[in-house]
Parts: sequence; C-alpha cells; structure tokens
Amino acid sequence: MELWTAPTPNGWKVTIMVEELIEAGIDIGEVDVRQINLMQGEQFEADFVERNPNQKIPTLRHNGQDIFESCAILQYLGETFASTLLPLDRKWQVMPWVYWQAANVGPVFGNKLSYTRYMDSVPDDQKAHPMERFNNEALRLAGVLDRQLGDNPWVCGDTYTIADIALYPWIRGWKWSKVNLTRYPRVMRWVDRVRARPAVERGLAYGMPKEEIDQWSAERKANTAKSGSNIASNESLKDSIDRGGDNA
Repeated sequence: MELWTAPTPNGWKVTIMVEELIEAGIDIGEVDVRQINLMQGEQFEADFVERNPNQKIPTLRHNGQDIFESCAILQYLGETFASTLLPLDRKWQVMPWVYWQAANVGPVFGNKLSYTRYMDSVPDDQKAHPMERFNNEALRLAGVLDRQLGDNPWVCGDTYTIADIALYPWIRGWKWSKVNLTRYPRVMRWVDRVRARPAVERGLAYGMPKEEIDQWSAERKANTAKSGSNIASNESLKDSIDRGGDNA
C-alpha cells in the first residue's frame, strides 16, 4: 500500500484510519508513506497526477488501484479491511455523515479558515460578508453535530466509525479557524474523546513533530499561513489551471 499525503485535515483523515486499523489488530500490510510538499508544488508533478488527476492530497494506491478523495479512501479501507470502523450491517447509518463532512463541514470550515488566516491581501470590507457567512454556517453545522451526538459517545452511536474519523480533523481546528464551538459542549467533549485515542495521536503525527501535534510552533504557524495564503490566492488558482492544461 502506498499513501501520498501531507499534514492537513484531509491528509490526517487517512493517516488516522491507517493507525486505527493497525490498532484494531488488522493486517493491512506494509504502508509506504510519502509526504507531499504542497508549497513546492509536488502535487502537480507527473507521478502524482498519474495517481490523482485532481492534484490534491491524499491519494492511495493498493493492489494496483488508485483511490483519491479522502472520504473515498476511508470508505475503501473500511470495506477492504473489515472492522467496526465501518460496520457493514450499519453502513448507511455511517456513510451519510461521511458525505456530510465532505459536502458541508470541510468546505465551510475550510473557507472560514481561508478568510480568517490566509487572505491578508483582501481588504477587510470585502471579507466581512464571507467571514460572517462561513462562520454562521460553521456554527449551524456544529449544532447539527451536537444534536446528532446527543447522549452518545460517537457520531453514529456507541461505535467509533469512519464518520468520527472524517469529521475530527476539521472540527479540531476550530481555534485556528476562529469558529467558537464552546457553545456546543457535546461537540467539545467529543473532540477530547477522539483526541484521546492512541491511534489518533499516531495518525496526527505523520509529517508533524509529536510536540507540535496540538500546539504549533511560531515558525510552523508562520509557514502554514504563508502556504495557505499561496494556495488561497487567485494567482495560485490560475497557475493550477495552467498546470492542468500542461498535463492534458
């Protein structure tokens, strides 16, 4: 198995999944992990694009099959290596929440993060509406999650599943995104509960010093902000379009 990834929320989903399968005692074979340097544009190199035409991490190769999109990889691993992480008798209680993350939580929290941290060149008056819009929608989504959790420890009841794995890397960064989730105590307790899992700690450590898993150094914050600003810029998007044309 080959995993090409980077320490981002979408990358952490898959590294956490790998570690949870190992923690469950499931033999998934050797996992060859390559860290993709997004700042240097390694996601646009020909060998990466061959595996992932969308030019975004992560991407997985297993038994000659290339799978891209982090939630698709979670489903693939859950179905390929049977475990309670994707209980097949309750698959369609779990998968809607995985898709909900991909369609709602990731884009909304990601956009709030971009406007909060990565668009310094955009005047504040031009950011005001999207900042408010994405913040309010992020809070609405957190409320949905809070109600879904109810008195249960995990998103889909008593069993920790790929729904928790998909959601956690985006929700855990609420402070970095400046989305105040403290009004949702069940979500906050769930964040702590997921973080306490040994496999989650190991999954978050891929490409990241252990001492910076929960608290980044000033240097990493600055580099992340620089990287995010570059990725979020319109010029970077135009460059991506041009690179896509070159690869056609």
